Amino acid sequence: MEKWYLMTVVVLIGLTVRWTVSLNSYSGAGKPPMFGDYEAQRHWQEITFNLPINQWYFNSSDNNLQYWGLDYPPLTAYHSLLCAYVAKFINPDWIALHTSRGYESQAHKLFMRATVLIADLLIYIPAVVLYCCCLKEISTKKKIANALCILLYPGLILIDYGHFQYNSVSLGFALWGVLGVSYDWDLLGSLAFCLAINYKQMELYHSLPFFCFLLGKCFKKGLKGKGFVLLIKLACTVVASFILCWLPFFTEREQTLQVLRRLFPVDRGLFEDKVANVWCSFSVFLKIKDILPHHIQIMISFCFTFLSLLPACMKLTLHPSPKGFKFTLVSCALSFFLFSFQVHEKSILLVSVPVCLVLSEIPFMSTWFLLVSTFSMLPLLLKDELVMPSVVTAMAFFIACTTSFSIFEKTSEEELQLKSFSISVRKYFPCFTFLPRIIRYLFLTSVITMVLLTLMTVTLDPPQKLPDLFSVLVCFVSCLNFLFFLVYFNIIIMWDSKNERNQKKIN
Repeated sequence: MEKWYLMTVVVLIGLTVRWTVSLNSYSGAGKPPMFGDYEAQRHWQEITFNLPINQWYFNSSDNNLQYWGLDYPPLTAYHSLLCAYVAKFINPDWIALHTSRGYESQAHKLFMRATVLIADLLIYIPAVVLYCCCLKEISTKKKIANALCILLYPGLILIDYGHFQYNSVSLGFALWGVLGVSYDWDLLGSLAFCLAINYKQMELYHSLPFFCFLLGKCFKKGLKGKGFVLLIKLACTVVASFILCWLPFFTEREQTLQVLRRLFPVDRGLFEDKVANVWCSFSVFLKIKDILPHHIQIMISFCFTFLSLLPACMKLTLHPSPKGFKFTLVSCALSFFLFSFQVHEKSILLVSVPVCLVLSEIPFMSTWFLLVSTFSMLPLLLKDELVMPSVVTAMAFFIACTTSFSIFEKTSEEELQLKSFSISVRKYFPCFTFLPRIIRYLFLTSVITMVLLTLMTVTLDPPQKLPDLFSVLVCFVSCLNFLFFLVYFNIIIMWDSKNERNQKKIN
């Protein structure tokens, strides 16, 4: 009883922080003609309510795709339509065709913020609470602390409640999917993840780990017996869920193709805004977008992404385990973020939420990564006037993690899960005992750099000849951190599997 009381308190703290952040400004407030992402979400309600379904994704006099045209999968459109019906009941002016553009009354702001909070309460927060309650080999106190730290992760709060989006819906469905397949509710887990993909196409970042983990389970059960039956059931679940979501758009071939064109706008180029991935950071030295043809950029991006995630996915298929699955989710999502085509700065949330799932296993490294992920969005947060909420929420999160997990005491080889790797290296270099010390120095350097760059960005004006200097530095420093983390997580994945096999031989 006490556990659920404390968990309720944790949820209330998370909700309070979210609502407090939502009281600040949001993307594009009072800035015509586009008004920002808040207006995008409102405009989708306007379009889905006033236009027939076969016009939602097509350009027309009533649906100018240049003005926040719908570019997310059908489940997002259905969610917008549901919110529109509620908005119509409260005040029809909020979703009136054409005349509601840029609507920013206090009542409407309250309504839009409430829709994000309700989505969190219905989908994301229950998944976090249940996941933490199902964690094994840790005390009840640690489970509650884990839930508090995840719910205080600043990146998701700042984007959904400050910048204004509904990332918690797709990420919440993905969490339900993780819960399902990790505890052998494979069909329910597959269904939940299909809903995540059909809400936001960026959930494809997580698709390969789900596919490899489930395929590995089928191989383990035997493809001539129970494994084959499971494979057929999973295939039917995936196909049925996609058909149900896309059914209104299967009436005509052009309808389906138009939705796909809107979901994957490859014409936008390798990258758009300042994003902390390899292509944007590397463009400081070599303008790839100007040198290479468009189709070559796509091929290079695909090759780098595929090669960087291949080892982890192969390991997961051959040795499926819940632990390996969670770490492969992190590694694959990070590979997509660093190397894939047309990445947005907010896509780091697709890496951060899986990192939250391993917070109790590697608290020091997870806390560090989550701080860097928030810092990497600084140019966007600065544009939305969210610097102060960013600093406050980041400090609250850091204090919560430090207090809950004593992260600075968790930096040994065992607690960083690098012992197996270090033993392998020491066979050739016996003096290789300094890895934890190097990681602590790197952490200190990283934090100092982030603090200094944040202060410089906020207080100093960039040189006239280099107006994007601070934004580029933020992206470059974040990218270097992310490349380090990609190597780190892949080391854990590869050597953990090796260690498990050695342990079985010993037993």
